[in-house]
Amino acid sequence: MSGTEISYNPPKGKPLGSNFAFKLGAGIMRPILNAVVKRDWRGAEKLPKSGAGIVVCNHLSYLDPLTFTHFLYNNGRAPRYLGKESVFRVPVIGWVIKAAGQIPVNRESKDAIKGYTHAIAVLKAGHLLGVYPEGTLTRDENLWPMKGKTGVARLALQTGVPVYPCASWGPERVIPPYGKKIKLFPRTKVSVIMGDQVDLSKWKGKADDLAAVEEATEAIMDEITKLLEVIRGGKAPAIRFDPKKSNLPRTGDFKKKR
Repeated sequence: MSGTEISYNPPKGKPLGSNFAFKLGAGIMRPILNAVVKRDWRGAEKLPKSGAGIVVCNHLSYLDPLTFTHFLYNNGRAPRYLGKESVFRVPVIGWVIKAAGQIPVNRESKDAIKGYTHAIAVLKAGHLLGVYPEGTLTRDENLWPMKGKTGVARLALQTGVPVYPCASWGPERVIPPYGKKIKLFPRTKVSVIMGDQVDLSKWKGKADDLAAVEEATEAIMDEITKLLEVIRGGKAPAIRFDPKKSNLPRTGDFKKKR
């Protein structure tokens, strides 16, 4: 595929969904990650070897898209993501990630619907789509998953594609939330765990029902949170942090003075 178009072709290659640009990026990043991170990967046998799927995970750090992709790539799937549009404008890096099949999205704008349309297309083609349902780094003070956005549930209910929950812990110790300093040594343990497919049968055929979509979103976030509790060995707050009920900005570094 070219670096200027999103491909809706069925996934090929090994890992499934990879192409030249994806393998180029992986060839550069995997040795770096191996040097910085001690892998603790669990549940990879639950990852489907082929066919469309949506994998969801909590969002802690700028690093976790790389560590999560490493987990998926090494276990046979090269995922597609909806990514912040500004990243695609970075010289060289922007070309590589777009040529690798990633999808630019202008968040918090009317053009965000275009990303949703692209996501449906890549799922129909049989790709694995990676989504961070929170939409940005968690604002929870103890880094537990916050309330998710409804897009992933709507996608799943509209397409019938299965959703696989994952949780990650450790990237925030390598690159703190919105931090710029990278902890290189000693290597940091980064855990990624995958759970069983989320049961969304209760809301089947209700992609246009807002209440149903919100309930399905909560079910997805519940599964992510349970997995993170396993990794962290503790209980998440009974009430999930809701950024809409706070005065924090929806995106960007919420710790900056404004």
